[in-house]
Amino acid sequence: MELACGLAGEIVRNFGEVRLRVFGTSMVPSVLPGDMVLIQRAALEEILPGEIAVFLREGRLFVHRVVERKKLFVEGNSNQELCLITQGDRQRECDLPVNSSELLGRVVCIERDQREIKVAPNKVTRLTARLLQTSDRVTSLYLFLATFSRTIFLRRAKCPV
Repeated sequence: MELACGLAGEIVRNFGEVRLRVFGTSMVPSVLPGDMVLIQRAALEEILPGEIAVFLREGRLFVHRVVERKKLFVEGNSNQELCLITQGDRQRECDLPVNSSELLGRVVCIERDQREIKVAPNKVTRLTARLLQTSDRVTSLYLFLATFSRTIFLRRAKCPV
């Protein structure tokens, strides 16, 4: 797993973008397990709150929403460094600050069942995420219903390359 994450990071850094399948539930309902995300290389200065950032930390890839950009003091240094404060939509707590060496880029497209899903959250998505934060059982039920509805309502549209 660590090797695959490192390889994905190298592809983004060298070629500018990569398409990956998401397996976690931290971004439900915005990003569901099994969705494909198109990640494009971006610098910390280019990513704004509300966007979804992708970063590599401790051998794992994280796809979380940026809630804030702030300058923080770097350990062992008197200089401040720009960092991103991120949080999974379903998470109650923010992640540790993301620095430039961890950042791979931003999600520019989410593909679900061969159709494009909007990356920006709306009021319904935010409300649903708040509800899902309360319980893993509620999240499991939501994912079951989402999977069930996928089999009924399939549309065709691809993410732009």
